Amino acid sequence: MKMNIRPLDGITVVSLEHAIAAPFCTRQLADMGARVIKVERPQVGDFARGYDERVRGMASHFVWTNRSKQSLTLDVKQPTARQVLQDLLASADVLVQNLAPGAAARMGLDFETLHAFNDQIIVCDISGYGQGGPYESKKAYDLLIQSESGFISVTGSPDAPAKAGCSIADIAAGMYAYSGILNALLLRARTGKGSRVDVSMLESMVEWMGFPMYYAFEGAAPPQRAGAAHATIFPYGPFAVGDGNTVMLGLQNEREWVVFCEKVLNNPALATDTDFASNTKRVQNRERLRELIVQAFATLTIAEVIQRLEQAQIANARVNDMKDVWDHPQLAARDRWTQITSPVGELPSLLPPGTNSAFDARMQAVPALGEHTESILRELGISEEAMAQMRAEGAI
Repeated sequence: MKMNIRPLDGITVVSLEHAIAAPFCTRQLADMGARVIKVERPQVGDFARGYDERVRGMASHFVWTNRSKQSLTLDVKQPTARQVLQDLLASADVLVQNLAPGAAARMGLDFETLHAFNDQIIVCDISGYGQGGPYESKKAYDLLIQSESGFISVTGSPDAPAKAGCSIADIAAGMYAYSGILNALLLRARTGKGSRVDVSMLESMVEWMGFPMYYAFEGAAPPQRAGAAHATIFPYGPFAVGDGNTVMLGLQNEREWVVFCEKVLNNPALATDTDFASNTKRVQNRERLRELIVQAFATLTIAEVIQRLEQAQIANARVNDMKDVWDHPQLAARDRWTQITSPVGELPSLLPPGTNSAFDARMQAVPALGEHTESILRELGISEEAMAQMRAEGAI
């Protein structure tokens, strides 16, 4: 039986966030029960709200990264709004920010300043390049970090590099911020003191580049760009099928190569061809081998190819588009979809990966801009008259 408590119940997170990295981090904290107060600029809000209008008028990025949060509008350049923020931080457990480099420190939101009046607070700073170093103040967006980290140099076709189809650098930084905050909360439980978590998008992505970096160790040639295929293992990638579809398949060892030739290609003699006798040789002769595989698939449908691959226990996948993923039978069979509310009505939402047997993740509304401003200010003891004055001044 699942309990009615979540691991981060009672934890309050204040976030000065925009775009993807910090919101993705704090949404996961909210999933686990934390109260996340998202501080946004009056009238405008998180600029990711305006990225597109694909979800019944709401932005796809924003819907993805902002469920289960409270939206508080504050113009933190104004003294009354700044005081509200200070009052929140006096009792908050975590501050997350990914403002422009140096902006948080100029507002007195650096760890040292905050720790002086709340020694239990955890401050997570997310930036493009981290504090210090010649790139400290350099602007950083997802695509730029994909480029700077070397990711783009090994991604794409032999003729042209390509970016990832999702915000992979933001996601990497958001994941390390999330795990770093969880570590800091565990540490605080032992020491009673908060700490600072410094997350760099560049360092997050370079960590994920470990394989191509070591492959190119001491000046060796890096992995070649191979499109959707694996750069250093073959056959491992997409292959055209006779009905116009594409199948993705992957071989990992010589035993699978022999089985693949015998049971999938119906060409057991190919397994002993000296040009393909090892993975190294198959990579060297990949274009000729690709032609042989495509020829063998040319008279088959994708269902027939997958049936052969499954019978041979060769790893495979369909090349799904977004509609296929929305309708994926495995996600449906495992009940991975639920409904959340939003300013535009109910929306489907994927449950967080890593289901825990003891509790259900919190799956609540995507907030409208400033939806919780008044209720939060009332919690802080601010009168209706004072709120009206702040609104007139544009502070909220």
